[in-house]
Amino acid sequence: MIRIHQVLATLGYGDAIGHEVLGIQRVLRQAGYESEIFVDTADHRLESLTRDYHELIDVSHPDNLLVHHFSLGSKASRTAFALPDRMALVYHNITPPEYFVGVHRALARECFRGRRELRAYADRCDLALGDSEFNRQDLEALGFPRTAVLPVVPDFSHLDRAPNRFVADQFDDGWTNILFVGRVIANKKIDDLIRFFHAYYTGFNPRSRLLIVGSHGGFERYLVALNQLVATLGLSNVHFVGQVSDAELVGYYEVADLFLCASEHEGFCVPLVEAFYKEVPVLAYAATAVPATMDGAGVLYDDKNPRHVAALIDAIVSNAALEDQIIDAQLDAVGRLQAKDFGGTLLGFVDRILAAPRAPRPNVAFDFWQQFDDAQALEELRLYRPSIYKALPAGGGA
Repeated sequence: MIRIHQVLATLGYGDAIGHEVLGIQRVLRQAGYESEIFVDTADHRLESLTRDYHELIDVSHPDNLLVHHFSLGSKASRTAFALPDRMALVYHNITPPEYFVGVHRALARECFRGRRELRAYADRCDLALGDSEFNRQDLEALGFPRTAVLPVVPDFSHLDRAPNRFVADQFDDGWTNILFVGRVIANKKIDDLIRFFHAYYTGFNPRSRLLIVGSHGGFERYLVALNQLVATLGLSNVHFVGQVSDAELVGYYEVADLFLCASEHEGFCVPLVEAFYKEVPVLAYAATAVPATMDGAGVLYDDKNPRHVAALIDAIVSNAALEDQIIDAQLDAVGRLQAKDFGGTLLGFVDRILAAPRAPRPNVAFDFWQQFDDAQALEELRLYRPSIYKALPAGGGA
């Protein structure tokens, strides 16, 4: 009996990868496959749905298929690499490490290593799937010979609940609420959002506020810099809300007059289509996967001059007819997204993998990953401390 299991570094609560992992398991089980989720770590609210990645060894079989979600390298990923099972890799993108140098050096190192480690899977997996066309193209550029797109079809059920009334009572007061939802992380360019809001606040509408909803865990240094920017600009209406419950998130979407995004690197960006679904007009920077995610809806900009973006904000929120037109187009985009046959597409890829000649089994030496780690360490020396790298003896491991 063929079993199709999933493996990933961590299963997070409420994030895009977590939603997709649970959706894949649901489709596979409905199709009659035995399917478990193996992880290195999991949010405590989801631990009961997972198994420890060490147990993969006990259930491994050459006839099985592993659906391996890759966002950063992990012990779970490396265990999956060494097993004889077929593999479908689902790539969720890795943010370029240069965004995190100076604000989170450990994450910068992880992103650098993750992109380097990803290349090792080019010949290991039977099919590499990007969850967007942007991510598929990234895989192709990295040398993966067999690629396709497994579309993200967001689950909006968490947005159909009643809103938290405290949010409405606090912010539903006739002021213009500009909203961003996402991690407070450097590639999201929250600093640009603050500059855009400052230009709008001072040039168009002093009865406005900026609401930034999302976790800043691990990025406290970046958050301090953002608060310093807010103080330097003399703003009092920028609110760093932090991580919220589903009911609170619904409340923020319902009081929002505009969703503003300045992110420079996205593999998909689920909050954009959440805002579509909640009928909030979206104004977003046209970078990486964002234009494809918006699918012709919302409003894109490619000029980050604060006065330009502020004028766009004003043009949208001050024109009810234009706002209605934008929202209608966004709802049409949501309809096209929901009409995609995620389950049928996934099962079609499963059939394609199982029917095709399998990729060569990995030939993993006992010290393969130690050698890999050594090579990464030397590459980091070459990039960050070239004088030390040049002083290494010639030959051998160097």
